[in-house]
Amino acid sequence: MSSASLSRRSFFRRSFLAMSAMLPWAFKSMTATRSIPVGLELYSVRDALKQDPEGTLRAVAQMGYQAVEFYAPYFEWTDAQAKHMRKVLDDVGLRCYSTHNAADNFNEKNINRARDLNLILGSKYLVLSWSDPKTGPDGWKSIANLLNSAAESLQSSGLTSGYHNHQAEFTGALGQRPMDLLAKDTKPSVMLQLDVGTCVEAGSDPVAWIRANPGRIRSIHCKDWSPDADKGYKVLFGEGVTDWKGIFRAAESVGGVEYYLVEQEGSRFSEFETARRCLQTFRSIHQGL
Repeated sequence: MSSASLSRRSFFRRSFLAMSAMLPWAFKSMTATRSIPVGLELYSVRDALKQDPEGTLRAVAQMGYQAVEFYAPYFEWTDAQAKHMRKVLDDVGLRCYSTHNAADNFNEKNINRARDLNLILGSKYLVLSWSDPKTGPDGWKSIANLLNSAAESLQSSGLTSGYHNHQAEFTGALGQRPMDLLAKDTKPSVMLQLDVGTCVEAGSDPVAWIRANPGRIRSIHCKDWSPDADKGYKVLFGEGVTDWKGIFRAAESVGGVEYYLVEQEGSRFSEFETARRCLQTFRSIHQGL
């Protein structure tokens, strides 16, 4: 074999070894890129948040949460307050991907103010957190129009609207449930934020809902539910009847989920201990996929 051939073989061998050494790091990097943040809907720690907003954010970050979702009271902040909260978020390594909003935040009078606050916080989605369950078909059409109008208004700022369900939206005949109507009548850019617990309590299948609306379930409220009358929503994440592994698989294969949010209405533990335990169980179940 010529010296030139030996040189080429030596070069390819060194290159192969170098690439092989890099593969584990490359795999870890790809895995990290695909990882989906898990955050906390701050209603879960509402008493603590009211007393000490900054301390609450720091405590949530120390538990290991990666994001938070502010709810209605944030709308009363001044720009200075919002900027301070954004600084705290940045300092502790938390993201705010969305906020929960009353319907009034989407009207012509308030939408620009809501937009500005969300831009300060670094949010992507203004989520309508609740609507009247007695609206009827015409009422749901009006809600869809409100969400579409907000999405159009927010588009130039890089934001969009979203809708958060409760039990009422998943009652009725399949195809005629309020959530089916909202999904049909809203733009694809409008996020359908799935509250799992209320969906399950209503007797609907969250996995089927995710698969029926590919790419639109970009955020999921991970709240469990038990049919036991003494427990209901007071069970911790993972203690109810929900098929969390099935939900995670559907959300990450077709649902388009961008981030998860643990939500708890209360439990046998304190707010912080509840949030800590829920995150621990979330990670255990999700890592076991």
